[in-house]
Amino acid sequence: MTNPITPPPELVQQWIRERDGLEHLATQAAQWGADQELEACCEWLAKYRNRILGADLKFVRRPKPPSLKEQALKTLQRLSKDGFPCNYQEDSDWDTIRRALEALPE
Repeated sequence: MTNPITPPPELVQQWIRERDGLEHLATQAAQWGADQELEACCEWLAKYRNRILGADLKFVRRPKPPSLKEQALKTLQRLSKDGFPCNYQEDSDWDTIRRALEALPE
């Protein structure tokens, strides 16, 4: 028999304090349980099969959201295709903003 995935009581209390409503509590509990199961699978893969495969599984199932910089660059790329530059000098405002964003750390 497998161990039940049950969040610690302190974590449940934290979720209750964070927001009102059962929907938030249920969502947090489901995400926590899914994360626990994924972590157990990755640990098993690393121990008995292939450490890289476990890391790949975690990366695919829990991708990190794009950074604010990545989001801004994507938006700028879309705007520069659909919109018009703010001026018509050799370096457009779009290029200036793009270069500034690219210079920022993640």
